[in-house]
Amino acid sequence: MHKDLREYILALEERGLLKRVKVEVDPDLEIAEILRRQMYRGGEAVLFERIKGYERWRIVGNIFGGMKFFEVAFDQPLEKIGERLLRLVEVMPSSFLEKLRMIGEIASFSSMLPKTVGKGPVEEVVVENPSFNMIPALRTWPKDAGRYLTFPLVFSVDPKTGVHDIGVYRVQIIDDKRAVVHWQIHKRGSMFLDHYRELGEKEMPVAIVIGADPATTFTGVAPVPYPIDKLLFAGILAGKGIEVIKTENDIMVPARAEVVLLGKVNAGELVPEGPFGDHWGYYTPPDLFPVFHLEKIMMREDPIYHATVVGKPALEDAWLGKAVERMFLPIIRMILPEVVDINLPPHGLFQGMAIVSIKKRFPGHAKKVMMGLWGLDQFSLTRIIIVVDHDVNVNDMNEVIYAISSTVDPQRDVVIIPRTHVDQIDHTTPIPGYGSKMGIDATRKLREEYGGDWPEEVSVDERTKELVDRRWREYGL
Repeated sequence: MHKDLREYILALEERGLLKRVKVEVDPDLEIAEILRRQMYRGGEAVLFERIKGYERWRIVGNIFGGMKFFEVAFDQPLEKIGERLLRLVEVMPSSFLEKLRMIGEIASFSSMLPKTVGKGPVEEVVVENPSFNMIPALRTWPKDAGRYLTFPLVFSVDPKTGVHDIGVYRVQIIDDKRAVVHWQIHKRGSMFLDHYRELGEKEMPVAIVIGADPATTFTGVAPVPYPIDKLLFAGILAGKGIEVIKTENDIMVPARAEVVLLGKVNAGELVPEGPFGDHWGYYTPPDLFPVFHLEKIMMREDPIYHATVVGKPALEDAWLGKAVERMFLPIIRMILPEVVDINLPPHGLFQGMAIVSIKKRFPGHAKKVMMGLWGLDQFSLTRIIIVVDHDVNVNDMNEVIYAISSTVDPQRDVVIIPRTHVDQIDHTTPIPGYGSKMGIDATRKLREEYGGDWPEEVSVDERTKELVDRRWREYGL
């Protein structure tokens, strides 16, 4: 497993999955457009070696630009990692007696807990009077409100449980000391801030990590079930504990990170964030989010800034969604054993659409699966769920479209959930975070659902099939 971003970059380059750009490039719009064009053409990751205005810095992007990148990142199939996570979920105790019984099982994960070290490469340079102007943050679209950290790993700790969050919440830089953290109300970071408020604390310590090993980086986008600690999850991905240092604000961060920004988020200080050109392909309008106050920077002597870009699909975020889909499939099957396969289509905008095949057993089974998926953190914001039969290939859109067209009666088979929580950056709803969801039952209907026997599907008889197979060459076709 790659111990840091640099080792991963070299591994990508060795496999022909990374290109270096040696001419000077501008972090204002130019780099973002290069990364987008490279993704749209299915190209390699890019390491920019000369950054305008930032002499010691390099910038890397598109490091998860397709499923083959994850093979390099984790050295094993994603579903195998999901099976390890499934074991952890299965041994989570719900009572004291269960805790005693499960000690042995839980101990098997001890090697994947974070490993505290005395000092790390991220402490090579420590800036006590820091400024965001030191960071080569990108402006990615012409009408963005400013420069953004687009792949920040925002570390925080639940004051009630000590559980860590690692979340990729975009960060808009306001000035040299302040930034806005865009964590949605459904996310752990927002929940932890609420816990601080409940305890009478106005400020929450936060560490923003830029440029980490692939396991920690992917953990930032993974919908890990609470209360599993995200640092433990990163260790499960890596197959061993992540080396960390404990910062002065009591947050553990990767010792081999490129940059760590230390500071506090003020729960009572909300300012407009946005507009920002998001993965929906539209600018999300301004909304109020909490302010991060920068207090200290730790970084390597020659830091690499990790960036991503979003916009109309399919860009890097779509492939991160596909990786989440594969990794969490074993857990979904544990909860909903009738599920055969799932597809989050790259052009479905990650949380926009999910296609699910099931082994149908009873009337209303498809609707049961829809409700079950919407009840999971991983699918709670999914706007459209399409359920098909087990023999439909969810990754073949022709088969999916045929299933919808040939089995769905809109009045009977379409479920609308009005006035519910949705993605806060979903521009289709007039109220941020509040809209509707749709489920489509595209399965063949049982007698109780159809009011009679479902029509028989056409199929050629075996005698005719064998005849035509045998004589095919005679036909000259």
